Amino acid sequence: MKQRIIKALSRTKKQNIIFTDAPLAPAAVLLPLYQKDGEYHILFTKRTENLVYHKGQICFPGGARDEEDKSLEYTALRETFEEIGVHPRDVEILGQLDNMGTVSSSFLITPFVGLMPYPCEFVVNRDEIEELVAVPISALLDKDNYWEEFQVHQGKNHLVCFYQYQGKVIWGATARILKQFLDLVFGSDEDGI
Repeated sequence: MKQRIIKALSRTKKQNIIFTDAPLAPAAVLLPLYQKDGEYHILFTKRTENLVYHKGQICFPGGARDEEDKSLEYTALRETFEEIGVHPRDVEILGQLDNMGTVSSSFLITPFVGLMPYPCEFVVNRDEIEELVAVPISALLDKDNYWEEFQVHQGKNHLVCFYQYQGKVIWGATARILKQFLDLVFGSDEDGI
């Protein structure tokens, strides 16, 4: 699986996917993968209601680039450590996805796909993260857990994708990043998970 992901991510030319004319600040997230009981899972965070951006949403760990960050990969790993306590040395970066613009918060997010060990000692920053949400990839590939709809933002129609798992809904930039990952890795005729 690891080699399949690396191969799929290396085949694409990275681009910016932007839905707004507003200036965008650089940010980065980690799409964290781990293997449990023979199946790959993706770890998401549910943000607290007291944050400025994306209150209560299910997201990947990550955030805005600090001036002293030496790269966006460093930003993703730093933010992951700050939010859920996973040390950068414990994450193997497998590749990068397209830069994804947010519609409401004016960030240009660079997503990195990383493999983490399991089990892992999470140290959750309760000021930012309400809970961790681990989802098996098989559930995300189940067409019954996915839908799309058009929404209007700033007078423009946008196709928004949604994933659900055990009553939790993943949408917005996180869902777009997730969809690109799943399409790249599992959208071919290669063997399944």
